[in-house]
Amino acid sequence: MTTTNIINNVNLDKIQKTIEGGQKDKQSLRKPVRLEGEWNFYNQKGYQFRTEMAFENGKQVIEIDSPSFLGGGGNRLGPMGYCVAGITSCFITTFMTMLAKQGIRLEKLHINAECRINFAKTFDISDEPITEGINFEIDVGDVRDSNKTVDRQQLSQVVSMAEEKCPAIYSISHIIKVNAKLK
Repeated sequence: MTTTNIINNVNLDKIQKTIEGGQKDKQSLRKPVRLEGEWNFYNQKGYQFRTEMAFENGKQVIEIDSPSFLGGGGNRLGPMGYCVAGITSCFITTFMTMLAKQGIRLEKLHINAECRINFAKTFDISDEPITEGINFEIDVGDVRDSNKTVDRQQLSQVVSMAEEKCPAIYSISHIIKVNAKLK
């Protein structure tokens, strides 16, 4: 009987298999994220944009509505809310994976995230940056690794490594080529 190596709800056996596959064929590490969506023209439905996104074990419908100050009804999570949730979950997943790979087990993790958004450029009021940064406040409580306390400096190093290796943070801190064209 095989025991699965799971730490912090991260399956390290699956990660190792992915790494080994990537070492043999780097193309196997390129994973597309696709969606098709439709704009809703009828405000009675309570959303502006709807997409059904497929994932490994199914599909999920996502309805998005801008806040009222941006012309929506404020009836669903807005686009930037999904963006912040995506960045936060990607960062914390990267952080937890790196801890797990080092054998560091957590009993608790709570994160507060805040992204300050400035809509001055959106409304042609001034040419200021649209985002003013994202802040994460991570509470892991006391951390023990094999009955010894893990020091905060070690955890801070893992936070820095997660900032470097997180796909979402990389995507927002580097130029992403956008190719939008009419069909």
